[in-house]
Amino acid sequence: MRSAFKSKILTRSETAKVVRNWQQKGMNVVFTNGCFDLLHRGHIAYLSDAAALGDKLVIGVNSDASVRALKGPNRPLQDEISRMEILAALEFVDAVVLFTEDTPLELLREVMPNTLVKGGDYSRDNIVGADLIEENGGSVRVLPFLPGYSTTAIEQRILQR
Repeated sequence: MRSAFKSKILTRSETAKVVRNWQQKGMNVVFTNGCFDLLHRGHIAYLSDAAALGDKLVIGVNSDASVRALKGPNRPLQDEISRMEILAALEFVDAVVLFTEDTPLELLREVMPNTLVKGGDYSRDNIVGADLIEENGGSVRVLPFLPGYSTTAIEQRILQR
């Protein structure tokens, strides 16, 4: 089954349903989000650390339009389907869901994970949805990034060569 990982790519309503099911079974659902334009070593370290915080890892992926709004007209480098399929292929990822808004707030309201995780370039005070998750009994974690790894840095190195 070469494409079995595609079953991890869910709609918003499917994601909310599967998260509720996992939570009813007593599982801790961890959520993170991002563009994940060029998956690199820093992403892998961050995502595997996020997965280790709970029983299931759900990743919200910015749509192509929201990446352009955040990163500029030359991004994303890979389309949203490609980015979601690459993430879904990771063994420690349990679900991948697209969001079209500039932030994942509406998606978080629908999914309501137990743990919200962001990378080290964030502080608790600027994590979208942190108050929502904590008000509903969840926790918010900031994980360190592996220094020197970013899609922007990789893009710059490619352009310089």
